[in-house]
Amino acid sequence: MRALVVLLAITRIAFAASRTEPPAGSIVVAKSGATYSKVQDAVDALSTTDSAPQAIFIQPGSYDEQVYVPPRKAALTIYGYTTDTASYAQNKVTITHNFSQATVSGGNDKTATVRAWSSNFKMYNINMVNTYGKGSQALALSAEATNQGYYGCQFLGYQDTILTQTGTQVYAKCLIVGVTDFIFGQHASSWFDQVDIRVLAASLGYITASGRPTSSDTSYFVINNSTVAAQTGNNVSAGAFYLGRPWANYARVVFQRTSLSSVINSAGWHIWNTGDERTDYVLFGEYGNTGSGASGTRASFSSKLSSPVAIASILGSGWASASYVDTSYISSGV
Repeated sequence: MRALVVLLAITRIAFAASRTEPPAGSIVVAKSGATYSKVQDAVDALSTTDSAPQAIFIQPGSYDEQVYVPPRKAALTIYGYTTDTASYAQNKVTITHNFSQATVSGGNDKTATVRAWSSNFKMYNINMVNTYGKGSQALALSAEATNQGYYGCQFLGYQDTILTQTGTQVYAKCLIVGVTDFIFGQHASSWFDQVDIRVLAASLGYITASGRPTSSDTSYFVINNSTVAAQTGNNVSAGAFYLGRPWANYARVVFQRTSLSSVINSAGWHIWNTGDERTDYVLFGEYGNTGSGASGTRASFSSKLSSPVAIASILGSGWASASYVDTSYISSGV
């Protein structure tokens, strides 16, 4: 038996790919010894009109800055240094800032640590953190363009951690942390695959806040084959959190094949506010979830689905060949 355990450990190590050197053609950001010591400076050095693919590689360190990635013709990939590309656990690069709507004007987007406005954009193994904390909207990521993919990343915040706003987007094998409406947006069709959703200590919280404004809007959040639990070191009472509440009346969110811990309330889903319920046309669905948080009498405006949502329904029939989708991070059978 001991030999088998050792063999399995060796096998896991063999399959853990590292990215400790810049991929060919990348420009490099480093705390010292490189042309660029700030991520924003490297982004600004790239042409927005050239069509050839672009790449940035970030060496280990914590970079305290707000990063704005403007629209561009070229596909852009930003890589973080890691010894295990298949997970967020070994990430060595953090981009951190502390803007909030209490400290800056211009809406949610302007508070984000990373403001991604470029389509055909991918990011690997980078931690995005907003340290502002409780009291105001304060984003780690504002994803404002279509065809974006985030792989092995961490998103840490408190309120409104991720704004997934436009087009089609993928979040896979990532960590997402927050308390209030911390996965939210209005117009994006977003696929969350094998993500670890973690909640902080609070007496009441909501994971998602879909702002889908009309029945014709394609916005749809699907959390697939993932986990929901308290963040390590946080004491969260049973039933303190809800899977979501409707930012707008046509909210559409599904949790499927996901492990839900006891932090999830037995009702599952919540109204927006008393007297402003916004539940008339919502689709709040669940399929095949497990764990103590998957049981109980769900809210009357939610649905138990008879089949899972297919990834093609979110990303389109050609999703597997789309340049922004890294299929090695996607669950089988979707």
